[in-house]
Formats: sequence, C-alpha cells, structure tokens
Amino acid sequence: MADDVSREVIEAVFGDRAALASQYHDMLATRGIEWGLVGPREADRLWSRHILNSAAISSLVPDGASVVDVGSGAGLPGLPLALARPDLHVWLLDSLLRRVNFLELAVDELGLADQVTVIRERAEQCTQRFDVVVVRAVAPLTRLIEWCDPMMSQLMVALKGDSAEAELADAASALKHRGLTADVRHVDDGMGDEATVIVVARV
Repeated sequence: MADDVSREVIEAVFGDRAALASQYHDMLATRGIEWGLVGPREADRLWSRHILNSAAISSLVPDGASVVDVGSGAGLPGLPLALARPDLHVWLLDSLLRRVNFLELAVDELGLADQVTVIRERAEQCTQRFDVVVVRAVAPLTRLIEWCDPMMSQLMVALKGDSAEAELADAASALKHRGLTADVRHVDDGMGDEATVIVVARV
C-alpha cells in the first residue's frame, strides 16, 4: 500500500481525534470516490497527499480563529484542520450541491456540528468575514486574492505545491493594489514531508 502512515503519526497530528481522522479517511476512500469528489487513483495516498497535507497548515492559524475553507470540495483542507484544531470554528464553503451534501454528511457523522458549518455559496458572493481563509487546489493566487480578500480579516493560507513561487510572482501587482503582503512557507506534514503554502496577510 502506497500510503503507509503509522498510527503514531495520526495520533501526533490529531491527538484524541485520531479515530475521527481515520473515519474521515474511510469516508473519502469510499463515498468520496463514489461521489466523484476524490479520484480513484488517490485511494492509496489519501493520508499523505490530502489529509496530512491539509492538517500541516495548522501551525499557521492563530488560536481560536474563525476559518473559512473556500471551495472545500470533499472537505480539504477544512475538515483535517478542524480535526487537528478543536479550538477553531471552521466554515466549509462550496457552491455545488453534491459537494455540500457530502460535507454535511461528513460533519454529521464525525460529530463536528458544534465546530464546523457548511455554507452553499460561491466565494465571490460570500459577505461574511473570517479571521483566516484557507484554500487548496481551487484557482491561481491572483484570482484567489480577488475572491478572498473581502472575506479575510487577517490571513489567507493557500496550499500550492510546486507552483507557489511562480504564482506569487504573478500576483505581485494584485497584492500591492490591495495592501497585502505574501510569502512562501514550508510546513511539516507529520510524515517528514513538507507542504508548500502561500501565506497572504494584511500590511
């Protein structure tokens, strides 16, 4: 099996919610694939490529923050972040009914209704403000800035991978125009690998 992650790693990242993280993994591996939210080829790397990669941004989010996951899809990165950080209140924002139905089911089955709220809405139509915006595999940084700046009180954390430096360079004028700063950071995913993110902040 390609995704060989130990129980110790899962417990180190998710603490007493390790069992819930495993339950979420199983949801992604079954209904997530059946509903077309996760590609079938991803089944053997859900932990490393998706769940732990998402939870890695936990260290960048302030204590007790309100967080919105824009274009949440199957709940990435919002649900792993919520599981790793019980102090956060997380909103999962998506406009597609099939995804929203899956997210509501996941929140219910994982018992996270007191911490996680699902919103069916397009990012550019959302009028709420949050301390932190998180986003993964949605759009280039320039477009994310346009959509997410009105929602963001403090930070935007965008999981980007190898494209991070190029996207940051492309977005330089958009950042300056809105009075934002940004830099690329590398955060540990708990398995000895790094997640590459762009952190956008108000000046």
